[in-house]
Order: sequence, then structure tokens, then C-alpha cells
Amino acid sequence: MNLHQRAFSLRLLLSLAFPLLWVACGTVPISGRKSLNLVPESQIIAQSAAQYTEYVRQMPHSDDPKQVERVREVCQRVADAATSYLRKNNLNDLAQQMKWEFTVIADRRVNAFCMPGGKIVVYEGLLPVAQNEASLAIVLGHEIAHAVAKHSAEQMSKKIRQAYGTQIGGSILGAIGGQTMGGLAQVAAGQYFTFKNLKYSRDNESEADHMGLIFAAMAGYDPSVAVSFWQRMAQKSGGGNGSDLFSDHPSDAKRIAAIQKLLPEAMAYYKAAGNTRTNTQATPSSKPANTQPATQNKSAKSVSASSLYRKTKSK
Repeated sequence: MNLHQRAFSLRLLLSLAFPLLWVACGTVPISGRKSLNLVPESQIIAQSAAQYTEYVRQMPHSDDPKQVERVREVCQRVADAATSYLRKNNLNDLAQQMKWEFTVIADRRVNAFCMPGGKIVVYEGLLPVAQNEASLAIVLGHEIAHAVAKHSAEQMSKKIRQAYGTQIGGSILGAIGGQTMGGLAQVAAGQYFTFKNLKYSRDNESEADHMGLIFAAMAGYDPSVAVSFWQRMAQKSGGGNGSDLFSDHPSDAKRIAAIQKLLPEAMAYYKAAGNTRTNTQATPSSKPANTQPATQNKSAKSVSASSLYRKTKSK
């Protein structure tokens, strides 16, 4: 039974038991994977915005204005690249959902995340490991990809399906009697996670690696630095997944090997955007090096993201 057949069966089953449920199938940008969501994205984005506002209000912000400006610039470039990809591929509704905001937190943990709707938080502890703006762009591309791919909705939907399918979690089932899907989303979110520390599946993480490389490349950052960055992360975590950025990710070796296989596709986007220079070895720093995206080749032939997408998917 394929995804559409399973979706139809699930929709029929849930509509009989809970007439007010909302079920939607979608296609993830870039990867082309089919996804099934039971929660309206508008509901998730509203909850995410509230959680983001509360989180950044409670946490100490970076007091280094130059550092904040550098981080915000990289955030904006990668976010703009993601938005551009969506618009060029006729995903305007999804592009409009992304209301980008960026905050740098004074926290020594090695972490960053992007909540649904484009709310991005970067911890200062990530910057010494990133070492340069290109590596920071790799991380941000990965986190932005989670939001673009609607991985939060997918994980919430998974929890709801588990609750329905097995009738486990009586507190949830008891709480949703007569509620709309929006109310169910609130119950599920309260029971299972907050968006800032949501654990994605390994498939989600691999998909975000893929999409993130493309977004960073489109923003003008050399995607090949991803290999050395994740190697540094592996060393920092002692070969395990000790960092927040590594939890529930594929193992170090498998992840790096997968990224290496994805680099030709990412480099095609990088060069199609007019970039010809590749990054050299990063210079260690406690902050991102003031390294701008690679110089664009003005004579390079312009190729749209949508046409390149069609080429890569047809291979």
C-alpha cells in the first residue's frame, strides 16, 4: 500500500471516528518525498510564534553587536535563498508562511534551531565550532530545512496517529472529545514536545541535511565546507552524538558519507548562482570569520533554481 492509499485509508478511518479532523498529503521541496500531516500548519505556526516569543524573552541575548550582525546576515541570506527556491518552484503559500526572525542567545551550548514559521535561534556556543560564515550557513540551512519541510507537523502527526491507532495515551483521547483539530494540536503539543527541542526522525535529519546544503549553496556559501564542519562536530562530541545538533541524527560516519554524495548536486546549485570560488581551510576563531560568500562570476550563465531542480530530479 503506497502513501496515498494509506492516507486515504487513514482519512476514512479518522473521519468516521472524529469528523472534525484535518488530514493533508504534501510533497517535501527538493527531496520530493510524500508526507502526511494531521495538523493544520497555521495552528503549528501560531503555537511556534508564541513559544519563540516566550523563549527569547527568558533567555539572555548576545551583547556583541558585531557578532550578532554577522550571524543575522548569514541567517538572512540563507532564509532568502530558501524563500527564493519556494517562489521559483510555485510554492508561494509556503513561502508566505515563513516570517523570518533571528535571535543570538548568550549560551555556550553548541546549538541552533528554526521553529515552524521561520523563527531562528543561534547559540553563541556554536560559533567557535562553525569557525566561518560558510559553515554557519550549513547549520542554518539544515535548521531552516526542518521548517520548510514541515517536520514539526510530521512529528506531531506521528504522535496523533500513534494515539489513535493504539488507543494509547488516554489523557489525549479523553481531552479531545468534541474538539477541533486546532484543539487537538494544542493537546498533542502540550503532551509531547516544545518546538525548540523537538526530536526529529533520522530520515527527517537526513532530509534536512540535503535541503540545507541546497539552501546554503543558493545563498552563495560553498557547500563543501559541510564535510569539515561535521567532522569538527564529531570530534567535539567524541565520536558520539553528544551535542544538541547531533541528537537523533545519523551516526557521524554515515552522515558525512551521505553529505559527500550530495555535494555534486549542491555544487551545481552553487555554480548555477554564479559562484566559482571554493572555500579554503577555515581559520579558527571564537566567532564566525568575516568571510563573505564566494565571489560571483559575472560571466557565468544564469540558471534558475526551478530549471536546475527539474534537471537534478530527472537524473
